Amino acid sequence: MSYQTILYEVAEGVATITLNRPDVLNAVNLPMAHELLHAIEAVRADASVRTVLLSGAGRAFCAGADLVNMGEGFDPSNPVHVRRALVESFNPIILKIFEMEKPWIAAVNGAAVGGGCQLALACDLVLIAEDAYFCEIFAQRGLVVDAGGLFLLPRIVGLHKAKELAFFAEKIYGPQAVELGLANKCVPRSELLPQAREWAKRLAQGPTVALGLMKLGMNRGLQMTLHDVMHYEAHAQALAVQTHDVREGLQAFIEKRSPKFQGR
Repeated sequence: MSYQTILYEVAEGVATITLNRPDVLNAVNLPMAHELLHAIEAVRADASVRTVLLSGAGRAFCAGADLVNMGEGFDPSNPVHVRRALVESFNPIILKIFEMEKPWIAAVNGAAVGGGCQLALACDLVLIAEDAYFCEIFAQRGLVVDAGGLFLLPRIVGLHKAKELAFFAEKIYGPQAVELGLANKCVPRSELLPQAREWAKRLAQGPTVALGLMKLGMNRGLQMTLHDVMHYEAHAQALAVQTHDVREGLQAFIEKRSPKFQGR
């Protein structure tokens, strides 16, 4: 597929998806949402892809939904249009990233606003530039936090802090984002993509099946009991021990060398 609103490339086991509407700060409209969904399915189906790097072109990561130019015939004041866009286009993006058995890294290079916050927070690891920021802008527009934010925020920063971020819609810059747990690491802008690519390559050289099983266990464990999580762990471990990478890991241990995982 030829993409018009995103860039997509695969190299060394890493799929890089770049939101590419820099003139509107990479705000997501319906065409971009559809292309993102297509790219996500391409990642899922491509066995050579072992991790995904997500970032934005220009000076922003993602400014959320493009309410000015969402798509032909879209009326942002029409509740049917809004609900359909969320349920059919935007929510599936977050769900598919959250549920995919491959790790995702968000490189937040600039403003991550509204749904753009959730796009980053749905990823497994988040790197943020020092001058980049998160902002749950919804309250300033009279809107409700959406795209999974009401699920993700309380689980990441705690209930009271999540309400503060949602109610006041203040900008949370890189260093504070790390303090709150919204991001893993804050780096100078010039180092963001090199650091993100380094992490992505490390993940792409890891035991892909085991990483995916750990990701799903942690994400689903947010809604499970300890008993249920331990049951999942036993099932996941039984799957993992059947992989080539486990045999390689054990052999590398015996031979006192670094393992060379193949992601299978």
